[in-house]
Amino acid sequence: MTTHVKRTFKYRFYPTDAQAAELSRTFGCVRKVYNMALAARTQAWVTRQERVNYNQTSAMLTAWKKTEELAYLNEVSSVPLQQALRHLQTAFTHFFGKRAKYPRFKSRKKTRRSAEYTTSAFRFRNGELRLAKVSEPLRIVWSRLLPEGVSPSTVTVSQDAAGRWFVSLLCEDPGIRHLPATDAAVGIDAGLEHLLTLSTGEKITNPRHERRDRAALAREQRRLARKEKGSANRARARLKVAKIHARIADRRRDSLHKITTRLVRENQTIVIEDLTVRNMVRNHRLARSISDAAWSEFRSMLEYKAVWYGREVIAVDRWFPSSKLCSACGTLQDTMPLNVRTWTCDCGITHDRDVNAAHNLLAAGLAVTVCGAGVRPQRSTPDRQSATKQKPSRREP
Repeated sequence: MTTHVKRTFKYRFYPTDAQAAELSRTFGCVRKVYNMALAARTQAWVTRQERVNYNQTSAMLTAWKKTEELAYLNEVSSVPLQQALRHLQTAFTHFFGKRAKYPRFKSRKKTRRSAEYTTSAFRFRNGELRLAKVSEPLRIVWSRLLPEGVSPSTVTVSQDAAGRWFVSLLCEDPGIRHLPATDAAVGIDAGLEHLLTLSTGEKITNPRHERRDRAALAREQRRLARKEKGSANRARARLKVAKIHARIADRRRDSLHKITTRLVRENQTIVIEDLTVRNMVRNHRLARSISDAAWSEFRSMLEYKAVWYGREVIAVDRWFPSSKLCSACGTLQDTMPLNVRTWTCDCGITHDRDVNAAHNLLAAGLAVTVCGAGVRPQRSTPDRQSATKQKPSRREP
């Protein structure tokens, strides 16, 4: 079965000095238009209780371009500026739908530098990409080919904190098909000593990418702290720190892609735990290790790849006692400190803590499927608990 999936193909490119200057100017204009439109919409609501929509901000942009102060907006392509207004409209839609916080102003130093071009503002022919207001084609390193006969619908140019330039091509990939269905199912317990423990007994080692570069990162950060703010030396030192962070993130992302792709290809049903990473990183002793493990990114990759290839991901309720429950007899232990890695149940079976948790997650996930619960924990059962949290009633003697 072929699914119509739109995916982004990201490549690195090396601009000329003229291209870098033009694109940097475009990034600045995109940020300026976004901030001005956000200020106008906020002011309209505060003073007149009026909601300003995309069409009104587009008319404002036309008027801004005619002023002497903002005439420089005409020097860059108009499409990225219009796309900035559309992104702002999307941000407000999510805010009014209570799915996000109120939009914030873009910062020159902290906000991601990017510009989005639609089909009217670029030309892609014979492997060459030309952008509006940019004279020469971009020198792209084609690390992989685009699907045959496919043309991008949107192009996004960006520059990361390490100074690297990237171009992302949004295409519809006809090569993504549902994999043949299997009966294989696996439960996955996430951890720190081992990144993942599978119900099959396999343990995937935690690479600890940040720890490998921790000494070099600390050294460059100390050098950065000693530099005078606003100086060229500080800019160079900041770039060195950013490059180390980028190297860590690249290795982590590559590792997670390989792991999630393998899990999706081998299993029809994948059961994970619905972890609240945002709350867990408040533990200052474990925050660095939890962030380095990137459990949220792992889940995100797993879910969208499962949709691509016709697999199912089930997230078991975070309060399900997977570690304290005996997977053989169902006995629930009163306590289970983190330093206890193996334990023996009253039934006589000795459990590896993580493997036992993976077994329990798999059983609970399959029960969720039978009960009709969805990927996210539901509260529609008669006792207002999710299917994975229901416990057998105990009769009084």
